[in-house]
Amino acid sequence: MSLIVKICGLSTRETLDVALDAGADMVGFVFFPPSPRHLGLETARELGRHAKGRAMKAALSVDADDATLANIVDALQPDILQLHGKETVARVRDIKQRFGLRVMKVIAVETPTDLAGLPGYAAVADHILFDARAPKYATRPGGLGATFDWHVLENLDLKIPFMVSGGLNAGNVAEALRVTRAGGVDVSSGVESAPGLKDPDMIRAFIRAARATEELMI
Repeated sequence: MSLIVKICGLSTRETLDVALDAGADMVGFVFFPPSPRHLGLETARELGRHAKGRAMKAALSVDADDATLANIVDALQPDILQLHGKETVARVRDIKQRFGLRVMKVIAVETPTDLAGLPGYAAVADHILFDARAPKYATRPGGLGATFDWHVLENLDLKIPFMVSGGLNAGNVAEALRVTRAGGVDVSSGVESAPGLKDPDMIRAFIRAARATEELMI
């Protein structure tokens, strides 16, 4: 199975085009007001139409209620719902059944103990995304540019696809893949010149670096 490269937090037509033209497999859109990457529904509708059929679309939310998720689904028409909050296993199952979409549950990682709840989530989600645990003072759970110890995931035996995120960039994505053997990588702040401001050259460089690593791992 080929590596999935995901560019997350896209918010303009121009940077979305850069990601799509550079070969991103998945593009992520953030629906969380505290984030500098937060999208309004009308912008999401426009970008969603533009990306349709060119890459998988992921809608990122944080502990959103059903009404909020319904509005997001209506606007973006996503392929995957990315749940980045403290959603329980039961809540993940309920969202998957209610909306009939694939679900990616994000697991915050700092130490091996953070994987204790993984079997439960892996039983109901379609994908797992491992991200660095946010500091206690943080106002949002991701997109902070922090890495975690990838060796926590070394030799992980997971029956569903998993991706790695958290502080990735063109310079370290090869090492992250070498250690974790993940099936996908997800980047947001690592392709930005400032919070929420995607840099076209950094997007292209990240995708190039990930693809080069993929070829070496085959």
